[in-house]
Amino acid sequence: MTRHTSFAPVVDSDTETLILGSLPGAASLAAGRYYAHPRNQFWRLIGAVIGADLAGLPYDERLTMLLHHRIGLWDVIADAERAGSLDAAIRNHAANDLQKLVARLPALRTIGFNGGTASKIGRAQFGPLAERYRLVTLPSSSPAHAARSFEGKLAIWRQLV
Repeated sequence: MTRHTSFAPVVDSDTETLILGSLPGAASLAAGRYYAHPRNQFWRLIGAVIGADLAGLPYDERLTMLLHHRIGLWDVIADAERAGSLDAAIRNHAANDLQKLVARLPALRTIGFNGGTASKIGRAQFGPLAERYRLVTLPSSSPAHAARSFEGKLAIWRQLV
């Protein structure tokens, strides 16, 4: 089974909201970009939350726009074995050091977990430190989670702001 590694965090000292996924999928890893699968709804969802057409922008401009809106990105898993892209296939994971990251983010107020796996792994890492932040479990933006409509997901994603 192949071992996959997450990307570096996209944050700065002004980050107020941090969105944590689980581990980039195959399309994202191949492209070297967060949420690169064309059917992943992340860029549409967060774009609707901040009122910007992020999906229509080049990737670097998407990241710049997120930071401008004080939103950061990372994953709860540093590396893991996984065949394919499904979170259910993740094995033998090593967690990213979330406590170390949030210690560098003095403005951080809200942490959103993109999906159940990210929430389960991420919340376990914070322990009592979690009381300092508003934690929101978001419906996954992954194309594998199509049971809920875009509008249904967006209603929950709007809780980030």
